[in-house]
Amino acid sequence: MHVTSTVNGVDLDRLSGTIDAITTDPALARFQFRARNHWIDGGYSRTTIKDFYGAGQEDATRTEPFTVDTDEPPVLLGQNRAPNTVEYVLHALAACVSGTIVYHAAARGIALDGVETTIQGDLDLHGFLGLDGNARPGYEQIRVAINVTGDFGDDQLAELASLVRYSPVRDIVSNPVPVAIDVTRR
Repeated sequence: MHVTSTVNGVDLDRLSGTIDAITTDPALARFQFRARNHWIDGGYSRTTIKDFYGAGQEDATRTEPFTVDTDEPPVLLGQNRAPNTVEYVLHALAACVSGTIVYHAAARGIALDGVETTIQGDLDLHGFLGLDGNARPGYEQIRVAINVTGDFGDDQLAELASLVRYSPVRDIVSNPVPVAIDVTRR
């Protein structure tokens, strides 16, 4: 009987197998994620997410797409039907730095009792509205506070703090990423 070893809800055998497979065949590390958005009304739109390419093939595990709605609060001319897009960026960053710590802690055998991430982003509408060419349309600054609980020492806490450098979303929001946009008429 095989006993699965898990730390922080992460199956260490599968994690080790993934690392070994990518080490043996680096092409398996290449992924392409996809999303399709449909505008509904005003600031309200819906994105569907289903298919992606990874581990050397198209993924077929998702039988139904995930749907994610976005809207604006009334002060920004929306109807509060969903979080707005910049709030989703905060969600993505908070979830990714938390998950990064959890996975890397598990790989190091550091058991966690909890991870709580609080995040704030400052945005100036002058940029989005085109009223000030010097104002960014996006966040000017994002602050992240992560509270990690568990039975570990100060050295391990410092190690956990350093692990956020592996967060894909932290990297995306911290470094320029080429974005190609093609607008066509249907």
